[in-house]
Amino acid sequence: MAAITGIGVDVVDIQRFQASLERTSALRSRLFTSNESHLNISSLAARFAAKEALAKALNAKTATFNWQEVEIINESSGKPLFVFSGALGARLQESIVHLSLSHDAGIASAMVIVEAK
Repeated sequence: MAAITGIGVDVVDIQRFQASLERTSALRSRLFTSNESHLNISSLAARFAAKEALAKALNAKTATFNWQEVEIINESSGKPLFVFSGALGARLQESIVHLSLSHDAGIASAMVIVEAK
C-alpha cells in the first residue's frame, strides 16, 4: 500500500506572472526548460504553479530546488506529467508523483501529491 509523503497546491495570477517574466529577463530560462519556455503564458503560469506545488510537497527550500530538474510534458491525451532529472530525479525514483493543472479566468493552479512506491 502506497503512503502519501507530501501534498502541495499553488495558485498563480497569470497577468502578474507575465509582468514578472517581462520585468526580469533571465527568469524564464531559470524557471523553465528549453522545451517549456516557448509555451503560452497560461501554460507557463500553470507549470510554474506545478513546480511550486512540488517544492511544497517535498518541503524543499528554494535554494536546494533546481527548477531545471523538473519538466512538465503532456501525454497525447493532454494529461500533464512530471519528468525529473539530476538529483531531484534520484530523490524521487522511489516515488509516484501525481499532478493536476488548471488555468481559467486569469488564474493558473496546480496540485501535486507525492506517494512512496
